[in-house]
Amino acid sequence: MAAGQNGSGRTQLVPEAHQILDNIKYEIASEFGIPVYQGSEDYWGNIPSKDCGRVGGAMVKRMIALAEKELMSGKQLEKL
Repeated sequence: MAAGQNGSGRTQLVPEAHQILDNIKYEIASEFGIPVYQGSEDYWGNIPSKDCGRVGGAMVKRMIALAEKELMSGKQLEKL
């Protein structure tokens, strides 16, 4: 497998962020009461797509909020 790729064939822009993003994903799933747990090897096949979408949407909102905080603190975001 090529560097920076995961099993889905998508290239990760910042491979080092994978664990942090996983932590955010499972934290949000827990907040929504979705019964998935870290270490479940990312099998979400029994979770309705609506719930998966809620988690993904919340992740995007959280990442945008983090980026906005960085901008407000005077830091510039890196170009990828």
